[in-house]
Amino acid sequence: MLRHMLFVFFSGLGAVWLRVSRLGKWLAKQIAPASLSLMLTGGFACALEVFEFDTPGANDALHGSLLASSLIVTAVSEKTTDAQSLFAAARADYGRLVGALFAEGYYSGIVHILIDGKEAGDIAPLDAPTNIQIIKVSVTAGPRFTFSRARMKPYARGTRLPPLYGDTKPALSSAIVDAAVAGVEGWRNIGHAKAKVADQKIIADHRNATIDSEILLAPGPRVRFGKMNMEGYVRMNPARLARIAGFPTGEVFDPTKLEKVAKRLRRTGVFRSVAVQEAENLGPGDTLDVNLTVVEEKLHRYGLGAEISSSDGLNLSGFWLHRNLLGGAERLRLDGAIEHIGGQGTQLGYDFGLRIDRPATPVTDAGAFIEARAKRYKQTQLTNLTLDSLSLSFGLSRVFKDHLSAEAGISYIDETASDSVGNREFHNLALPVSVNWDSRDNALNTRKGYYLDAGVTPFLGFSGTGSGAQVTADARAYRGLGDRIVLAGRLQLGTVIGPDLTATPPGYLFYSGGGGTVRGQPYQSLGMPIARSPSVTILSGGSNFIGVSGEIRAGITDTIGAVAFYDAGYIGIGDLFGGSGEWHSGAGLGLRYDTGIGPIRLDIGLPVSGSTGDGAQIYVGIGQAF
Repeated sequence: MLRHMLFVFFSGLGAVWLRVSRLGKWLAKQIAPASLSLMLTGGFACALEVFEFDTPGANDALHGSLLASSLIVTAVSEKTTDAQSLFAAARADYGRLVGALFAEGYYSGIVHILIDGKEAGDIAPLDAPTNIQIIKVSVTAGPRFTFSRARMKPYARGTRLPPLYGDTKPALSSAIVDAAVAGVEGWRNIGHAKAKVADQKIIADHRNATIDSEILLAPGPRVRFGKMNMEGYVRMNPARLARIAGFPTGEVFDPTKLEKVAKRLRRTGVFRSVAVQEAENLGPGDTLDVNLTVVEEKLHRYGLGAEISSSDGLNLSGFWLHRNLLGGAERLRLDGAIEHIGGQGTQLGYDFGLRIDRPATPVTDAGAFIEARAKRYKQTQLTNLTLDSLSLSFGLSRVFKDHLSAEAGISYIDETASDSVGNREFHNLALPVSVNWDSRDNALNTRKGYYLDAGVTPFLGFSGTGSGAQVTADARAYRGLGDRIVLAGRLQLGTVIGPDLTATPPGYLFYSGGGGTVRGQPYQSLGMPIARSPSVTILSGGSNFIGVSGEIRAGITDTIGAVAFYDAGYIGIGDLFGGSGEWHSGAGLGLRYDTGIGPIRLDIGLPVSGSTGDGAQIYVGIGQAF
């Protein structure tokens, strides 16, 4: 609303000598013939034959802004032949071109739009032409104005004015609008919810091409939050709705606190939309009520996924989600996966889990969860090894900022490792703690941003199981180069501190190879051989892991892209950077097809180094590799 009001004001500046008339005669001096900026000829029978768009004396930036604002240019580029549409676009272009000039600081511009030699503004709507052959647009910008004085008062502490609003700077109308918005926001940020622009004094001096600008603000009283009025909920318990929202009744008004209310509710996944609107008028004692309107999502959601590679085999996964189990935004998720169907060197495995999350427990920005999980993994790289695990976990999660969250819990894990020699039992109590920073613009197809997930899991072993801690980190960085190229990098680290390999629960150990670590190498092909008997050796996971991945992603068309990648992995024992171990690596090329939700991925990798290579590996899935 504020931007609209200011734009209307600028459009009516009496001091600006810009004559754009529909009914009257042009009173501006004639423009000298200008060089042709854009000309389209021929191609439309009984329709537009010539189109010219001239901006004499304009620099490339201004010329581009004028072209972008013109509806006629858009209509011609779309090969519009209807005379009524072209005439309507021409009449609308006067205001649009004037606005584009003002936005760049040109207040003495002259605009001509000629339709078959007649000024479009002089043609009455009822006399609209039935056929248009020639359109000529000419925009003479005149001198660019600068600020002789750029002021605003009263000025709230902490207000950050836009850098373009200052003495001697180009007098862009957008800079004045941005300054007014910043001034109002400055007062709102310190509690003056009803701050507004009270007046503006703007004088244009055409002889010196300067603008004298003064913005006058009305801060209004300092306001406190009143009550929150809720509507739109159906299945949601209103007490729980208020608890999750965490509306700060009685606190000094702060717009960021309102944003947090909406974000907390959106994070639950219960609502299709969340709207928070300030009351138009203040209540008793300078309090401000807020209206919260929500629209609930469907109760249930499910998803299916599949990924296939030549070495890993086919992995199938799915989940079923209940968004609002008990009316308090409790989320129940059942998920399952069947892995390595037809894989090389592996047998069928599974992973099934149940998790319940409850937001706003015990405090507003925290949540509690309980989870149960059963897994089986079978490997036959050197000798048959089957790992079965059952776990039960309870924990708390906390959102600190938009991109920062943490989770801590307590888990009991029971694992059984079976091979041809016999069974080994592992029992431990763990205290996993993790921190997550995620500033990616799109998790499935990232173009920019960073991701970091770091965790430490101390564990206490029972009945011969060792005690120690697992430390992990997964860091990713993305950078776009122009519109088509993205550089992506990933570093994975992991180490187990404390027990030796034979006493460490297998779930805490590391392997390398396959789609999640090193493409081009067989799945989990790199580990640490350990002797189970004088005649039996198995491939155990290592206590240390380093994974490095790099990709160059290039867009070929709007939907098809190509990828070149290189991955390397290390598995070892001892100190993370000083123990013994082995590296292997792989590289290859891939194709991506963007579905709009996420890309379909096809990668072909070849081994580059190491002793685990086994020819080309093919990977197909949804979403980027990382």
